[in-house]
Order: sequence, then structure tokens, then C-alpha cells
Amino acid sequence: MFERFTKGARATVTGAVAHAERADAGSVTEEHLLLALLDQEGSRASFAVAALGLADRRASVEAALFEARRRGGMTRADADALADIGIDLTAIVSRVEETHGEGALWGDRKGRRRWSGSPGFTREAKKILERSLRIALGRGDRFIGEEHLLLALTASPGVVADVLAEHGATYETVNRALYGEGGEGQDRKAG
Repeated sequence: MFERFTKGARATVTGAVAHAERADAGSVTEEHLLLALLDQEGSRASFAVAALGLADRRASVEAALFEARRRGGMTRADADALADIGIDLTAIVSRVEETHGEGALWGDRKGRRRWSGSPGFTREAKKILERSLRIALGRGDRFIGEEHLLLALTASPGVVADVLAEHGATYETVNRALYGEGGEGQDRKAG
């Protein structure tokens, strides 16, 4: 599959590994892929990111990702569902952090590393890469570019897609920013 990645898509994957290493994470996650995409310049994905205002709101995106990590990876929808049955997730997180320290629910930090010393990819991050291939094939593209990675991040349920949606970047808005109104007819949302 990686032979189909454009130079920019490969740079995004490499950038995601660098983000994971800087964070001292045990694995490369979808969050690292998103942060690496936000770093890119001069690509179709960076155009869409700028057009949707994500570049100007990077600090807000990063803060929302941080809060999701604090919640142990639970989405806002998860927190809202718990609140509906009387469970205050914020209070639980605060209590856990009082007892075990800030970031106690972050999960895979300083976890196992592959023999090469580089962090491996989580199952969810691998699914993003696979979904980007399906999106590219669905569009009839013979390559996988950063735009396909961005679309895959919006199409995969979870914290990153939720944070992107909170900032106005859904699959539909990203697709429109990338391909215009007529681009939707060519694309079959890869599932």
C-alpha cells in the first residue's frame, strides 16, 4: 500500500511518527496523523485545512485533543451520554487525576516500543491508512495523498473525527473544500 503514497502522504506518516516520538507515546495514533497533516504546506489537504479555518484554530484543535486524552479517549458524545444517566465524567477524571496524577487516563504513554525504537501504529491509525486507500480507490485515484488521509480521519468514528467536526471539518465539508460541489458525485464514502 505504501508504494501508492505520494511524497506528501509519506511525509505525513513520517511526521506522525515524529509527533509520537516527541510526545514520548508508545504508539502512533490518529491524533498524530492529524497533527502531521496540520503541519503540511502546499498540498491539497493543507488547502482544505486552510479553507475550513483549521490552520487558524490549530491551538483550539490541539486543546480539544488534549481534553479528549484527559478523558481517557472518550468522545464528547460519550461524555454527554454518561451525563444523561447522571455520570459526570469531568468529576471522575478530576478524582482519578487527584489520586494518580495528571494524565492518568491517557493510556499508551511510554508503552511498548518495537525493536527498532520507533513507535508502532495503533490499530485505529492503521485503519485510517487502510481507509485512505479505500477512499482513493473510490475516487478512481491511483495514489494515496494527504487529502485521502484527511478524508479518512473525518470518516472514521472517534475522538479525532469528533474534534474535526467540532471545528467544522466533517467528511462532507472536507470533500467539498477539496473537490468542490461536483466532487461529491465521484466520491463514494469509503466505509
